[in-house]
Amino acid sequence: MDRVAPKKHLGQHFLADLNISRRIAESLRLPEGVRHVLEVGPGMGVLTQFLLERTADYETTVVEIDRESVAYLKVHFPGLQGRILEADFLKMDLGKQFDGAPLSVIGNFPYNISSQIYFRILAHRQQVRESVGMIQKEVAERIAAGPGSKTYGILSVLVQAWYDVELLFLVPPHVFIPPPKVQSAVLRLTRNKVEKLDCDEVLFFRVVKQAFATRRKTLRNCMKMFGLSAEVTADPLFDKRAEQLSVADFVGLTQLVSAQMQSANQ
Repeated sequence: MDRVAPKKHLGQHFLADLNISRRIAESLRLPEGVRHVLEVGPGMGVLTQFLLERTADYETTVVEIDRESVAYLKVHFPGLQGRILEADFLKMDLGKQFDGAPLSVIGNFPYNISSQIYFRILAHRQQVRESVGMIQKEVAERIAAGPGSKTYGILSVLVQAWYDVELLFLVPPHVFIPPPKVQSAVLRLTRNKVEKLDCDEVLFFRVVKQAFATRRKTLRNCMKMFGLSAEVTADPLFDKRAEQLSVADFVGLTQLVSAQMQSANQ
């Protein structure tokens, strides 16, 4: 097997530029304690080959859902024997797979599931210390956006709560096979020092998602489902819209919602 045909239903756009592949691989910073790198969706291994050059720094494992790509990798990358996982990253238990060891996740992420990949990384935030991903430029800008921006949204808040975000560089369509209809960007996430938010983290996710569900409304209107009292919603914070709130503001909002819920249950 000399090559793999890109599959539209898997959102595959194979990177063909070796210089960009090397640059992506070299974007890994390997935070303290990270000795395992997981590549998501390696395809024909254009990025993999450069990851394998750093065997002294870390061990590379790849996860690929496409059987044809898995067969190709087994033939062309014998050094990956035992570390080619034919699986769906979105369903993987990273804790079990890597015995809870700190991890860096990297890849040319399929556009159609890139947001889901970041939600999966968030679900394993205590283990995933770093991520370098090539994704659609608009999604990268959304994740990196700050309060007040029109692109600031759910993923921006949730990712930035636990990670420092850097948009590293843009990648044009013509370096892919087939070329996508959009520009791409490489985004690096590095785990920050927040081990636990100063609020109920499960509720934090709910609050952020609800706040942006009707982003044009003030919090006073869009947070009604939580049954907040008039006394609580009199806080000036509720005059704002979700896109105006920082991560710290959302933590404070979650604390208010939590206190109200506890009071109602007493």
